[in-house]
Amino acid sequence: MNPFDTTRLPADRTAVAPDGSEVRVLLGLEGGGMAHFELPPGRVSRAIRHRTVEEIWFVLSGHGEMWRQQGPTESVVTLEPGVCVTLPLGTHFQFRASSASALSVVAVTLPPWPGDGEAVLVSGPWTPSTPSVDCKMKCRTSFP
Repeated sequence: MNPFDTTRLPADRTAVAPDGSEVRVLLGLEGGGMAHFELPPGRVSRAIRHRTVEEIWFVLSGHGEMWRQQGPTESVVTLEPGVCVTLPLGTHFQFRASSASALSVVAVTLPPWPGDGEAVLVSGPWTPSTPSVDCKMKCRTSFP
């Protein structure tokens, strides 16, 4: 049995996700982990898919859009406070923040993030504008 735990949202980012968003790692258990993601105003993430994990996102603040594709099926959904979206295994996705404010979400990763190599770059509908990062050095390498 894991002991229960408590934390606060870190003031500064903990890591940079493979898609380019800023990460503040929260807590996790054996079955999954939780983190806060933020994409600055006007930024567009890199399009990715995950190899082994699924995610559920809940938008806390800001506005934007998310593109998702599974095989021939694709859609774009508006991201705004209160919206919750799923990213089933293998889903290609990309998101962008409006120019007015940062897009802030809390996400649950199931199972926990396994480390480098989990995210695979794919082609998306928008040109990414997130800074390029060396994922071996700066991307999230383990999440709860």
